[in-house]
Amino acid sequence: MGCRTVSANANAALAELTSWDSNWKGLRVLVAGLGLSGFSAADTLIELGAVVTVLDGRDDELNQQRGETLMIVGAHQVLLGAEHVTHLPQVQDQQPQLVLASPGWNPRHPVIAEATEAGIPVWSDIELAWRVQNRAGRTAPKWLAITGTNGKTTTVGMTEAILQAAGLKAIAVGNVGTPILDAVREPVDYDVFAVELSSFQLHYTHSISPVASVVLNIAEDHVDWHDGFENYKADKAKIYERTQIAAIFNVADEVTLDMVENAEVIEGCRAIGFTTNTPSVSMVGVVEDLLVDRAFIEDRRTNAVELIALKDIGEIVPRHTAANAAAAAALTRAFGVQPEAVHRGLSGFDAGAHRIQAVARRDDILWINDSKATNPHAADASLAAFTKVVWIAGGLSKGVDYHELVAKHAARLRTVLLIGTDIQGLREALAEHAPKVEVIDITAAVHDETGTLPSGAQVMARAVHTAGKLAQAGDTVLMAPAAASMDQFSSYAQRGNAFISAVSDLMDSGSTDQNSDD
Repeated sequence: MGCRTVSANANAALAELTSWDSNWKGLRVLVAGLGLSGFSAADTLIELGAVVTVLDGRDDELNQQRGETLMIVGAHQVLLGAEHVTHLPQVQDQQPQLVLASPGWNPRHPVIAEATEAGIPVWSDIELAWRVQNRAGRTAPKWLAITGTNGKTTTVGMTEAILQAAGLKAIAVGNVGTPILDAVREPVDYDVFAVELSSFQLHYTHSISPVASVVLNIAEDHVDWHDGFENYKADKAKIYERTQIAAIFNVADEVTLDMVENAEVIEGCRAIGFTTNTPSVSMVGVVEDLLVDRAFIEDRRTNAVELIALKDIGEIVPRHTAANAAAAAALTRAFGVQPEAVHRGLSGFDAGAHRIQAVARRDDILWINDSKATNPHAADASLAAFTKVVWIAGGLSKGVDYHELVAKHAARLRTVLLIGTDIQGLREALAEHAPKVEVIDITAAVHDETGTLPSGAQVMARAVHTAGKLAQAGDTVLMAPAAASMDQFSSYAQRGNAFISAVSDLMDSGSTDQNSDD
């Protein structure tokens, strides 16, 4: 009862912390996690005058360097190592009044669970940023908020590009690029933030009120972190709460419309759809090869305004890329951006590496790196873009199901080359829905030859070499793993770079010649 009373008092105090100029001095805060967002949050809280203890289970060189930096600027304590993350530590010999959780710390982690049981609020860096962006003498930026299972980074990049093309001081922050608290502390009066939000961040975020928000799509992902798909969806839906102008949903994904209909938005907020088909009233969509707006014009019942021809976005514009462009257009049009700026921002947009990235073409064989396809929903978008595929797939499955994905695309598959160490679910789906497709376990093959567990680079090199021997004219060799990378690589970027390097070596060797005896 005593802990609960203390926590109730702490909660009341936290409710008053709504700006940079609020009284943060002496607030006891535990920052759980010393990654980019955790470091940024700890640094911000120290600057605000809070008493900050930082906790991370990894005692490696990078964390030691970050910890030393935080101690220099005034952290109360930095605790590194697995022995420190089994329980909720005290701050200045008392319970913390606030826990700030990095995205990797799920609600069942002993530290987070103990804090929740004690009634201690748990925030994300996003929640902190929303509060401290309000500062005397400065105008807080408006927020355009973006989440979804896939397409977040592309859409936030498109949104940033459109806003900047409109002459606005805008930056992409959150789950991509610049940590949001770093942007808040920059001596720049930003007009608007394009905020990418993961389900992890949304779980610990409680009070943001964006101008416009969108859930791009929903598919099974991160079910282990959220302890179930329903919890995952519920956290994604939080992005619509308190939206001011436009709650934007995916016409092709009814779940996102349900989220909008059940959200407590600001009075007057409109539900706006985006689609890759012909848009109805209050939608942004595609007519023939044109992206058009029927939502943010006066005569929307009888007319539409052209935004951009899809061919002006890029040489290859798969359906999901067009959907991302429509979502970005809807967000920025809700903010008042003119059609000409949408066109300038999207023209020739570069989605960056590792997202349906063409890395080579030889002998009428296209080699595509989509290492960012870390779940079945993302891989579905990649597979749908090509007719005949040699598919390099597999990795850390995160507990997802592959049956629907394989059943949908079995007819496209010439061969499947499995990489990774957690491929049983994918193998079972292939056996059931694509029994005639050749499946080769590359990791096992290299292991059998060497007698040791191969590195990710070794596996990728063998997969690419094998693909070069099996692919035929007109095929696409698609590396879209439908799984996370951490079983054999440090990140999806490292995995993608390994693919690019292996393809480059293959091109240099000339061994893609189908008449070769190799």
